[in-house]
Amino acid sequence: MLNSNFWRYPIIETAGYFSVVVLCLVVSMALFEVVTKYKNWEEIKNGNIAVALATGGKILGICNIFRFSIARHSNLSEMIGWGLFGFILLIVAYFLFEFMTPRFNVDQEIANDNRSVGFISFTISVGLSFVIGASIA
Repeated sequence: MLNSNFWRYPIIETAGYFSVVVLCLVVSMALFEVVTKYKNWEEIKNGNIAVALATGGKILGICNIFRFSIARHSNLSEMIGWGLFGFILLIVAYFLFEFMTPRFNVDQEIANDNRSVGFISFTISVGLSFVIGASIA
């Protein structure tokens, strides 16, 4: 029988948070793969820097949101719930970015390796993750 304080050891807690966040990151990236019109990992394999920037921004954004969620919530279910809510807001921001640029198609520009659009996508994901993270209570 495990001691009830087992989960309060910092190493165990860290390993638990790490495992859960990595799983949530994998799920989040799979959802982004569905949302975007290009295949993230195939484009990155082919050397598409714009896709790498946009994908990197999404990864940093998601991890940053979960960082805030871990810092603010003492139990795992709240941390996951708020982190996933923050991820949903990040997807909304992605659609808003597409909507706010009617003169060109963001996905198409990123798929065509337009690094400027990839960098702006990176910046939006990371920047808004700080706003989302600071606001999740």
